[in-house]
Amino acid sequence: MKTKNNTILITGGGSGIGFEMAKLFSQENKVIITGRSPERLQKAALQLNNVTTIAADITNEADVKNLVQRLGAEFPELNIVVNNAGLAHYYKLTDDNADAYTRASQEIQTNYLSTVRLTELLISQLKKQEEAAFVNISSITAFAPGMSLPTYGVSKAALHSYSQVLRISLEKVSNIKVFEIMPPFVDTDFSAEIGGSKGISPVYVAYDVLDALNKNEYEKHVAGTADFYKLFLSSPAAALEALNSGSN
Repeated sequence: MKTKNNTILITGGGSGIGFEMAKLFSQENKVIITGRSPERLQKAALQLNNVTTIAADITNEADVKNLVQRLGAEFPELNIVVNNAGLAHYYKLTDDNADAYTRASQEIQTNYLSTVRLTELLISQLKKQEEAAFVNISSITAFAPGMSLPTYGVSKAALHSYSQVLRISLEKVSNIKVFEIMPPFVDTDFSAEIGGSKGISPVYVAYDVLDALNKNEYEKHVAGTADFYKLFLSSPAAALEALNSGSN
């Protein structure tokens, strides 16, 4: 797939992985970044070129509908959507007052259902393009969940299944491709609470997205997750144990 002269929407584009993708892709593409904080988006835009900001909370139905309307009116040539915005709660199901239901609801809404809604509303616009793609930022926890991130893994497993079904559905009726990027822990503000400081730089994830598009590699296992995926294929139980070996 071409990686130049595209018009790209990146959700959660004001920081972390989203910001690094915007920085990389805005060199040779038109980029729109969206997020909940107008201040964070403006701060990001000052560090980037050829970027438009649109403040929107992807978990809010009204915000999403307004976003889609603006994209249709102002960026009819939009051809790549990166579903990057995410949420993770660090807790254990055995914690006192874990409030697992509330936390699970928030993560499922942000990491899975919001992607479903935005994708559905933008399919018709992307179908009009000669070449188009949805890029879903998933996680290796889709294959083996962690005890300290009980619902995060569930939400990413749902996103993984959805990405697969969306891919085979769209390839039968359109030129839209569906990519899924599966990083390990990434060192961002978002992941600080869950051990992200030990993770890889978000820059590596951005370049792997570019590589996946270049090679039409629809499921990209970033960095050490490629080895973890091999372990999962050989022994799901061993992969689950490995991911949770440091948890108490």
